[in-house]
Amino acid sequence: MSRMSKQEKSWVFYDWANSAYSILITTAVFPLYFKAAASEAGLAGSASTAYWGYANSFATLLISICAPVLGSIADFKGFKKRFFTFFFALGVIFTFMLAIVPNNQWLFLLICYILTVIGFGGTNIFYDAFLVDVTSEDRMNKISSIGFSMGYIGSTIPFILGIALIIFAQQNIFPLSVTVASQIAFAITALWWGLFTIPMLKNVNQVYYKARVSNPISNSFKQLFRTIKKIKLYRPLFLFLLAYFFYIDGVHTIITMSTAYGSDLGIDSTNLLIILFVTQVVAAPFAYLYGRFADKYKGKNMLLIGIFVYIIICTYAYFLKTTLDFWILAMLVASSQGGIQALSRSYFAKLVPKENANEFFGFYSIFYKFAAILGPFLVGLTAQITGNTNSGVFSLIVLFIIGAIILIKVPETNQLSPSNSFSSLDQ
Repeated sequence: MSRMSKQEKSWVFYDWANSAYSILITTAVFPLYFKAAASEAGLAGSASTAYWGYANSFATLLISICAPVLGSIADFKGFKKRFFTFFFALGVIFTFMLAIVPNNQWLFLLICYILTVIGFGGTNIFYDAFLVDVTSEDRMNKISSIGFSMGYIGSTIPFILGIALIIFAQQNIFPLSVTVASQIAFAITALWWGLFTIPMLKNVNQVYYKARVSNPISNSFKQLFRTIKKIKLYRPLFLFLLAYFFYIDGVHTIITMSTAYGSDLGIDSTNLLIILFVTQVVAAPFAYLYGRFADKYKGKNMLLIGIFVYIIICTYAYFLKTTLDFWILAMLVASSQGGIQALSRSYFAKLVPKENANEFFGFYSIFYKFAAILGPFLVGLTAQITGNTNSGVFSLIVLFIIGAIILIKVPETNQLSPSNSFSSLDQ
């Protein structure tokens, strides 16, 4: 960290800041809190699960559709920071609202949650795009990987605080109800996210941009249509995005379905939380190592190694039987999940034209979001047909193989040929 510039450190700390939201609100605490609140309000379990699914789908779809348009507008001078700040404020304010809204107001809670998802997802579009502004191309692998490492480490601190509060409340060690303990955990998440974003707001600014025009919104739509019409000019970019769509779908399916998979093996919730925590800790140094090795052995080669590790994970999952097997599987996931995500971000950042980084990271966000559809469906369908969850996870191997085959075809260099120049972008 001491060898990083102020801008690099500030950018990295946003990963430290927002990861608390990912683990406490998205994964560990709020889903259970919402289900309990809906149940107490008389809502059937199947109904609350359906509403939870609709809320996530709606928020994801909305931010995915808007991402390229917002990104195209943000490429104009002065807009990127404004959009980042707006979505950040939206996410933090409504995360804090989760701690204030009475737990018997399940619909209001769900609306607040939807707004936090939009805030979190919207902020990340511009955060990722800021990578081109804070560092040089030869340091992108390292800085992106350090960001993911810091995220894993940073997420564990509020996670421990939040889970400890809830467990102590359950065991009557603290004179708190589980509801109040959960609400405090949400407040901690909002404060953590807000506090550690301050360096980003103070020190990171847009370096690469397009000159302002009189009608930036209408011009942005025109620019977006020009980009889509001239998609052949960006073959390396969209070839990479196609590969990314498949392999990142496999990565996130394994992450999002790991709890359900562990439950099917008979692992209790306490052990699952411990495994989740240890996975976060182990993932931090491995994410950093991926960045270091990428500088030495090239980013695409390290991405292919990460995909190969996931092919091993899918194969091992087929034979999974015991809690020890699940621990081994979790550690294999920890060894590559951060690295493959960090290098995907930096590899893409090297390919994009810097003055249009926000627009292209908008497309990156679309592929990232919609990649959450195919994998879970594939697992569910295979598991239902075979009657075996292990077979469902094994089916994800197809996504990794397709992703690897396409990735091999992506040019190694970030220098495009004259015929594929981005100079025609604004013509």
